Amino acid sequence: MPALVTLSGRLVRLEPLSLAVVDDLVTAASEDRSTYAFTRVPHGWDEMASYVGAAMAEQAEGHTMPFAIRWLNTDRIVGATRLMNLEYWQGPMPWPPGSRSAVGEVPSVADIGYTWLAASAQGTGVNRESKFLMLSLAFDTWNVHRITLKADVRNHRSRKAIEGLGAHFDGVRRRESRGADNTVRDTAFYSILREEWPAIRERLVHRLGMVEAA
Repeated sequence: MPALVTLSGRLVRLEPLSLAVVDDLVTAASEDRSTYAFTRVPHGWDEMASYVGAAMAEQAEGHTMPFAIRWLNTDRIVGATRLMNLEYWQGPMPWPPGSRSAVGEVPSVADIGYTWLAASAQGTGVNRESKFLMLSLAFDTWNVHRITLKADVRNHRSRKAIEGLGAHFDGVRRRESRGADNTVRDTAFYSILREEWPAIRERLVHRLGMVEAA
């Protein structure tokens, strides 16, 4: 099971999700809820506390790594995101080729999801850098084989953001899950593979205006 980490960039710091930030998350989620038509975001203190507690329970079992997103420009918690659906492929090491950790230490594949932002943080680069930090952890530290990202097929803004990362569109799974608007939604699936990451990483570093360490 991977150890909890804090991930820092120029715009954001991803901090391990905890009950200490429930009030901050409630404030962030209350700014303009009209932006959450296709995204399930807890409303009110009780819902948010339950959401955080459930995420922490999944983290303790090694299934997810949830983060609160701190926008450094304002020093405010402005949302949440997570690495989730962590899978630990079984088999004698070094299987599959390229794996470098003992079975169970770090995931073999993962999803990035449950991402939501306060209205004031949307379209600011906060989301892109948050995704970059999690992708870097997954590929550069965990050495995963694949990251999966997905969105309600109707959520064009979210899909555009995923495509802007350089993720490959894998297709639409019809009637895949319950939508945030209580419909049965079709879900667009995207992925990034380990061998695709170096080129994507280089492009994102450029777009984020980062300077690589020597």
